[in-house]
Amino acid sequence: MTGPCQWDWAVQSMTDPCQWEWAVHLGLLHNNNDNNNDNGNGNDNTTTSTANTLANDTIMEEDTDILEPAEVTSPKTTNVSPATSPNSEGVKRIASTARNEIAKAKTPDELKEKQKKRKDSKSELPHSLPDTFKSGHATSVTPTLHTSKSLSTSFLLSEKELQSCEVLRNLSTPALYEHALKFEEKQGTHLTSTGALATLSGKKTGRSPKDKRVVSDTPMESAVWRGLGSPNIPLNKTSFLCNRETALDYLGSLERLYVFDGYANWDEKHRVKVRVVCARPYHALFINNLLIRPSSEDELAAFGVPDFTIYNAGSFPANRFNDGVTSSASVSLNLESRELVILGTNYAGEMKKGVFTYMHYLMPTRGVLTLHSGCNVGKDGDTTLFFGLSGTGKTTLSTDRDRPLVGDDEHCWSDDGVSNIEGGCYAKCIDLSAEHEPEIFQAIRYGTVVENVVFSDRSRVIDYHDCQITENTRAAYPIDFIANAKLPCLAHHPKNIIMLCCDAYGVLPPVSKLTIGQAMFMFVSGYTAKVAGTEDGVLEPEATFSACFGGAFLVWHPFKYASMLAERMVKHGSTAWLVNTGWTGGKYGVGSRMQLKYTRAIVDAIHDGSLSEDLVTYHTTGVFNLQVPRACPGVPDNILDPSLCWTDLENFQATLRMLACLYQQNFAKYETAMNSPSFDANLVKAIRDAAPDVVLTR
Repeated sequence: MTGPCQWDWAVQSMTDPCQWEWAVHLGLLHNNNDNNNDNGNGNDNTTTSTANTLANDTIMEEDTDILEPAEVTSPKTTNVSPATSPNSEGVKRIASTARNEIAKAKTPDELKEKQKKRKDSKSELPHSLPDTFKSGHATSVTPTLHTSKSLSTSFLLSEKELQSCEVLRNLSTPALYEHALKFEEKQGTHLTSTGALATLSGKKTGRSPKDKRVVSDTPMESAVWRGLGSPNIPLNKTSFLCNRETALDYLGSLERLYVFDGYANWDEKHRVKVRVVCARPYHALFINNLLIRPSSEDELAAFGVPDFTIYNAGSFPANRFNDGVTSSASVSLNLESRELVILGTNYAGEMKKGVFTYMHYLMPTRGVLTLHSGCNVGKDGDTTLFFGLSGTGKTTLSTDRDRPLVGDDEHCWSDDGVSNIEGGCYAKCIDLSAEHEPEIFQAIRYGTVVENVVFSDRSRVIDYHDCQITENTRAAYPIDFIANAKLPCLAHHPKNIIMLCCDAYGVLPPVSKLTIGQAMFMFVSGYTAKVAGTEDGVLEPEATFSACFGGAFLVWHPFKYASMLAERMVKHGSTAWLVNTGWTGGKYGVGSRMQLKYTRAIVDAIHDGSLSEDLVTYHTTGVFNLQVPRACPGVPDNILDPSLCWTDLENFQATLRMLACLYQQNFAKYETAMNSPSFDANLVKAIRDAAPDVVLTR
């Protein structure tokens, strides 16, 4: 309807209830006087864009009660132009369509039954939640969308393939809850007892690193780390475009799309505008929690063109016949077009780490170091970085009630200090308890997304110890769900850098102080260990090395990041520590996991200066030549020396040498790069000198 008179004449020409119901159901009777005005040239302007037409159809079908004839009042009009007369093409088209649909119906009762079903379906939506759930994230920015009039933001994407969909941009948390509970029931989406939204990611319950690709034939290729140890499997540009077209064609075929526009990096000097286009409300809520949200409607309106775009087609598969694609899952990054395409996986973490990977490329070009680390600050503003792979305690230890949290996973270190890349946290939930991790436990409430957890059908209480779906259960929540989060998420240059490992062999000390060379050796190595039961086929402890404690997300060579880290540590006087949160008294299956209270005591001692060389003495271990304190408040002295916890000292020494050999074997793949003139020779020598004293046999 383009003018008030068209509405008026349509009202007068349809007196049968069936005509009314069908016309409204088809979206034919929209009184959009404010938006669809005469085009100014005297012609009938009833033809609207495909995107608007389909959006209106979707709204009327799924989100608006069908109007009864008596409820409609025709607008008052005084002038009737040729374009809005009862003989106009627009009105004729409405009447004709209504008559055709009425002719298809067998009885008026059918229409009433369809109307009843639509109303019943709508009544199932949780339009209101208990007061205990109304503690959601206050910085989400969306228009008011919870009326029966419209759920569309009237937002159009520039991609032509996506212009026929209803585009829902930056929906609020309540709106995304409604959509997820209405449209994702078959995907296992439910409300839990705390108000958190529980969902399933399907077949993929973790990232798919073997399916990750970085486009090769771009001007950025010289910056990309390729070859032995690199995560950046090449994909030609044509194959990327095929993936992109597949994703856009699928997304464009849907009735509705979810768009989130937000930011990466709290440092506004180096902030990146990120757009995510996705099919599932779960994904939209996830990324709303994990990125930095616009702070106002005006800021959202001024967002403009994104710097980086993610097209997430979810479970829709990639074409395996596409050159370079080897499975139905594909996560492909194009640095030139600044786009990430996700196919064949619903695991939301792919979006988070896709942004992180792009930041790993972009920030070093600006002289900013990207870090896979947690970060918190003390009462005096002293900053600590926590490096560590999954399962080492990075999130747990950086979330400390006595030290405000800057972030739990991804950071930048610029000339001005440390900044969090994200606006939220993505914490592991396995064995989560209020006793051991109270801050994270309390953050799982209304607004949080929990993935692949098991909960009671009746009470909806989550069982965090149940790993029948996966051990990689996760919770995604805004950072301000942590009571003592530091907002804005910015901090001074680090005083301490803690490198965490979970040594399942039980031979590394729980804490040791590192030289710059040792710190860079440990940083480039990125060691932890898998244990039996975590993956199929793992029967014994298995060493895992991930460069810079985040090798899967690196774009440049690891030595690029190591050089930048060493330079900053020297400039700002940062002290590095190696903290083992793994086993003591023997390897996995013989010894026991280091008690969390001991690890927390060690971290507290680092922060309060109790491990200062003025207060305690250190001794040097064999093989790795680590400096280990002889005493630490809250930790038994024998725990500090792993050799004292083993009953078989000979077995301890053999296991220690075996682990040293694994370090050496892993580091050998960087030998060629270490000879490159692009890396500082003195730093390279310091790293070589820091390697374990063990003869590597081939």
